[in-house]
Amino acid sequence: MAIDLLSMIAWLLFVSVSATGDQNGSHQYEHLIRQVVASDPPSPANGACKSVTGTYGYKCEEHEVTTKDGYILSVQRIPEGRSPARSGGSGTPILLQHGLFMDGLGWLLSSPDESLGYILADEGYDVWIANSRGTKHSLGHTLFSSDDPEYWAWSWDELAEYDLPATVEYVYGRTGKQKLHYVGHSLGTLMALAAFCHSELQEMVRSAVLLSPIAYLNQIRPAFVRIGVEFFVPEVNIWGSQIFVQGCIRKNCCLSSPAAHRYLEHGPQPTATKNIMHLSQMIRRGTLAKFDYDDCDKNTKHYGQEVPPAYDISSFPHDLPLLLGYGGEDGLSDGGDGMRLMDGLRFHDQQKLTVLYRLDYGHDDFIMAVNAKQLVYDRVIAFLKLH
Repeated sequence: MAIDLLSMIAWLLFVSVSATGDQNGSHQYEHLIRQVVASDPPSPANGACKSVTGTYGYKCEEHEVTTKDGYILSVQRIPEGRSPARSGGSGTPILLQHGLFMDGLGWLLSSPDESLGYILADEGYDVWIANSRGTKHSLGHTLFSSDDPEYWAWSWDELAEYDLPATVEYVYGRTGKQKLHYVGHSLGTLMALAAFCHSELQEMVRSAVLLSPIAYLNQIRPAFVRIGVEFFVPEVNIWGSQIFVQGCIRKNCCLSSPAAHRYLEHGPQPTATKNIMHLSQMIRRGTLAKFDYDDCDKNTKHYGQEVPPAYDISSFPHDLPLLLGYGGEDGLSDGGDGMRLMDGLRFHDQQKLTVLYRLDYGHDDFIMAVNAKQLVYDRVIAFLKLH
C-alpha cells in the first residue's frame, strides 16, 4: 500500500513528540506538517466531494464554516441517497465527526454498502461531514496561513470549544433549525463529551453515537505509545514509521482492504503539536482536563487558576439519547478507561443509554470493517430511528 513518506513520519511523531514540550521536537513536527500540506494542497476544483462521491453518483455540496477564533472549516453535505429516500431518515440532519489523523473522508472510504456516510444517505438522512482545523480541506484562517506557527496553536480544547459548536450551529441553521444526530469516532467522541455539556448545543442535538469513545487514556495498551509519551525520540526513520502504521492497523480484525488502502493513499491528516502534547498529558496523568502549560503563570493567564480545570463528564446531558460503541481489541479506547467513562455517566438516564460491544473489534473497525454494516451500522440506524 502506497503512503507518502512525510505523512508516515507525521504518524510516527504521535509517539515521538516530547510530552514535556521539547521545542526541537515541536519545531520538527510543525515543519513536517507544513511540508505534508504543501506537497498535496487542496484544489477548489477537486474538493472533498469530487474526490469520493462522484464515483458513486451521490449529490454532494461543499460548505464552509468559520469558527469564532477564525478557522475556516470545510463541511460536505450529502442531502440524499442514490434512490428515493427510505422512510427511516426522513431528511433528518446527521453530523459525522472524524478522529485524530483523519478527516471527513474517513466516513466514505469504502463502497456505498460499507461506508457509514453513504449508508445513512441511502437511509434517507441529510448527511453532513465535518473536517477539523488543520486537515487537508480545512486549512483556511481569517488571519493566518497554515505556514504560520500561530495557525497551529491549538489542541482538542479548541476543537471542542470552537470547531464542533460552529459546525453544529451551521448545520442547525441550514436545515431549518432541525435537531441533528451526531456520530463521532475516536477524538470526535472526546470533542462531543466536552462540547455537549453546554446548554446551547443541547438544544440542537437529538442524539449522540460515540464509536471507539475516548475520555480517559492512562490505560492505553500499545507499549510504543506509552514509551513515546514518556520519552522524546529525536531520530525518526522510515522503518519506525512503518512499524507505527502497521501497529495501528494490526489490532483491527476486519478492515476492508480497499478502505485501508484508500486511507493510506489519502494520507494521515496533520494535527497540531499542542494537540499531541495534550493527549500525551492525558495518557501520562490519567486526567481529563484542559491543556496544561506546565507553568503556573501561563495556566493562570489562560484559566484564571494555576491548575487546568477538569472536564466534568457528569454534566453531559443526562437525557440525551446516547450510544457508545466499544471494541474488545481497541488498545486506544481501553476497557478500563471505558469503565471510568461509564462511571462518569452513571447519572445518565439508563433508558436512553445503549452500549454496543464487539469483542473482536479494534479502534478503526468501527469505521472501516467489511462487516461493520451488519454488526454496527444496522444497530446505529435502529438507535437513530428511535430518536
